[in-house]
Amino acid sequence: MEPMRPYDAFLLISFGGPEAVDDVIPFLENVTRGRGIPRERLAEVGEHYYLFDGVSPINQQCRDLIEAIRADFAANGVDLPVYWGNRFWEPMLGDTVARMAKDGVRRAVALSTSAYCSYSSHRAYLDDIAKARAAVGPDAPEIELIRPFFDHPGFIEPLVEYARAALDRLPEGERAGARLLFSAHSIPTAMAEASGDPEQGYGPGGAYAAQLAEVARLVTERLGGGHDYELVYQSRSGPPSQPWLEPDINDRLEELAAEGVTAVVTVPHGFVSDHMEVKYDLDHEAVATARRLGIAFERALSPGTHPKFVAMARELVTERATGAERVGLSDLPGCPEGSATCCAPR
Repeated sequence: MEPMRPYDAFLLISFGGPEAVDDVIPFLENVTRGRGIPRERLAEVGEHYYLFDGVSPINQQCRDLIEAIRADFAANGVDLPVYWGNRFWEPMLGDTVARMAKDGVRRAVALSTSAYCSYSSHRAYLDDIAKARAAVGPDAPEIELIRPFFDHPGFIEPLVEYARAALDRLPEGERAGARLLFSAHSIPTAMAEASGDPEQGYGPGGAYAAQLAEVARLVTERLGGGHDYELVYQSRSGPPSQPWLEPDINDRLEELAAEGVTAVVTVPHGFVSDHMEVKYDLDHEAVATARRLGIAFERALSPGTHPKFVAMARELVTERATGAERVGLSDLPGCPEGSATCCAPR
């Protein structure tokens, strides 16, 4: 690889999650700091984690992904050490950036475990990188964040494969008429409408909702079979008075049952791995709703460590390093580099 902007390290940035019962409330305090969330609400959310002994899957999934990326880099001649830092739990991003500086890293390329444009899924990562570098001081490495990769083949193709496998797990007589529900994390509508850049002319829901809808279309087209599909949301956490993206998956399951739909496959396309919100909100809550309603329900895996997703990390590093043309399966614009108005906080 002959980079135009040479890098001397790769950094994976993720959300982080608790790995013991005693970690749960401190982790949730990190996530909600400055937002005035009452402790009772933290305790309520904490119960989701306690069902799994306080362990979120996300940290182990990051370890598995890092191991796979290192192997892929080595097999393809990419000589970059791999670092990992989280926004809200150990290893904390600030500590990782300090270690990178101590190791002599001067310029790193970073990939976040988030595929879409919005404040919480893109700009917040940029802000946290800036805070971590400021805390380290003048010796902090430059860190360039790879663009959102919602329509990259390495993200789409694993979703197609896993959605097809989920359809195949349904009873044979239910497969042809199964409804595909593409599920993503809900965010406040004001935040969604600020995603992307206003000059790009996105409709309601901004770039975030448009990109989610585009991925649902791309996956469904590649599945074939003429399935009806739609976009739903999960994991809402705001007050009832604040508008968030809808419909909630559980509410939609109620409506589909009334409409006579008897089988559903949920594709968690808003996520790159099967972390807590997938395990609780889909595998626990949505499964219970579907079971009560008599709907056959299967959930597709998220990309995780699928070989094509792992290879995507390397391909995105090469794209960024060489200034190559953006690889994507749609013409939908992503987050503009350096835009002051893209994905502003709301």
